[in-house]
Amino acid sequence: MTGNITFTMIKPDAIEANNAGPILAMINKAGFRIVAMKYMKLSKDQAGEFYAVHKERPFYGELTEYMSSGPIIAAVLEKENAVADYRKLIGATDPSKAEEGTIRRLFAKSIAANAVHGSDSDENAEIESSFFFSRLERF
Repeated sequence: MTGNITFTMIKPDAIEANNAGPILAMINKAGFRIVAMKYMKLSKDQAGEFYAVHKERPFYGELTEYMSSGPIIAAVLEKENAVADYRKLIGATDPSKAEEGTIRRLFAKSIAANAVHGSDSDENAEIESSFFFSRLERF
């Protein structure tokens, strides 16, 4: 499966703005298959565990606060070359630098409230997917 899955979260800002449907439609239109998906709210501890790699960074507290501020949609996506293709679809972290037509250009409010998370490597895609979904929850 390595190379064929990526992980995404539709973040609280995009959920609050009612953009989950259009974002999921873009994901489907780009040829991704949703392997697993859930709508949930992370606790601050869960957000902290998920973003533990950033624990020493100055934005960690703000990040975990934000990611636990409202519901999210977590999903595992499948497609050949999934990580790279999804990162192209979502665009740059800074929405003002994201290419036209990308998810972040269309739906992000700021660098911090950037609508979606996307795995940055095949290894992290598996780690992040496994944080939210067991093998039994992937179809």
